[in-house]
Amino acid sequence: MKFGGTSVEDATAIDRVASIVKSRLPERPFVVVSAMAKVTDQLLAMAAAAGRGEREQALDGCRTLRERHYNTAGELLGTGLHTDLHTDLGAEFDSLDELLRGIVAVGELTPRTSDYVVSFGERLSSMIATPAFLARDIPAILVDAREVIITDAQHSRAVPQVDEINDRLQDRVEPLIEQGRVPIMGGFIGATREGVPTTIGRGGSDFSAALVGAGLGAERIEIWTDVDGIKTTDPRICADARRIKVISFEEAAELAYFGAKVLHPATVLPAVEKNIPVLVLNSRNPANEGTRILSRTPRSRSLFKAIAAKNRITIIEIVAARMLMAHGFLAKVFEIFARHRCAVDVVSTSEVSISLTVDSHEAIPQIAADLEQLAFVKYSGRKAIVCLVGENIRETAGVAAQVFDAIRDINVRMISQGASEINLTFVIDEADVPEAVRRLHAKFFAEVDAEVFD
Repeated sequence: MKFGGTSVEDATAIDRVASIVKSRLPERPFVVVSAMAKVTDQLLAMAAAAGRGEREQALDGCRTLRERHYNTAGELLGTGLHTDLHTDLGAEFDSLDELLRGIVAVGELTPRTSDYVVSFGERLSSMIATPAFLARDIPAILVDAREVIITDAQHSRAVPQVDEINDRLQDRVEPLIEQGRVPIMGGFIGATREGVPTTIGRGGSDFSAALVGAGLGAERIEIWTDVDGIKTTDPRICADARRIKVISFEEAAELAYFGAKVLHPATVLPAVEKNIPVLVLNSRNPANEGTRILSRTPRSRSLFKAIAAKNRITIIEIVAARMLMAHGFLAKVFEIFARHRCAVDVVSTSEVSISLTVDSHEAIPQIAADLEQLAFVKYSGRKAIVCLVGENIRETAGVAAQVFDAIRDINVRMISQGASEINLTFVIDEADVPEAVRRLHAKFFAEVDAEVFD
């Protein structure tokens, strides 16, 4: 069971989580918690301020966080339990304070140090949740993620070492579950074999939960958020977005990658390998069935399952009339993106040019400069990827005609279909996204299959 930041944002939310976990006790749960809402962003801001030498700003942030966590713990616990926890939390905040002062003194924020600062968020929330659960008759026990989630040393995007994680789970966690305990662990963070703290990317608490679920052979993985599962599109854009009751792993992964914020893209991978269902549920409305993600889903009458949009995209166009079809040209192009650690989303090619999209990335000017050694380059920002996902695209003729007829007066800059059999992707201006999504949703979700949508 993984609970996101809004599910553990304050004492009321943590109390609600405890009730949900208590209802699952016969099923022997393992609990993963994120940092309290907004804490990761605050920690990153404090670290950045310290790196710029802004000592007071960084330490003020630390004081604010200290007070918030003390207040939350005080509301959750009686005097005796709170006294013990207050001491433990104080020691953590003293360490964070000292770390920030050290960054200021050195005058440099490295990725390794940034990971160490950010790791405090999940450690603190799990430290508070454990005694809160105990006080509510849940036999909780704190598990340090740094002793279980073993990763490489690629800070901020560390790669989990699955075999070693599974060994740690079997050695250190399975005995606790056999004893009837409920392990509580912070998500998102891990450590190298040498014990240096790492993080596995923003949204990585979902990934942590999936790694643990796969390693322990869980019956299911529950991702608890603040919405009733995955919707057919962003309800902030389209008020009549529907809840998807059941979706395939493949569809969910495409949606997550192309902008659906409910799920981290990597989450589904460990679950797919072990064929473990993933449920996306709402901690504020636990009676709702949410969305069930399965390896195989029932056949739906609807053409699409959902529409996702990913903003802050830049199109890069590379034109090389003589070089494009030359041996090794594409390899050289993508080697440049790899060198700058910049992922490419969508690619289209013609006889003389390549168009591709990347998340707006601070390295784009340097990437363009490197590419200009090979070809003529231009780039334009403020674009968005719109992605329609559904397994029925595979066998349906005329899908593209229906889609582009609905947005015939909106300028489409790139189109991609075929790399995945279950999505149709195109790129438009960011400003056109709300109108495009609303039109497509009205066309394809006016009538839907009641077995698949709510």
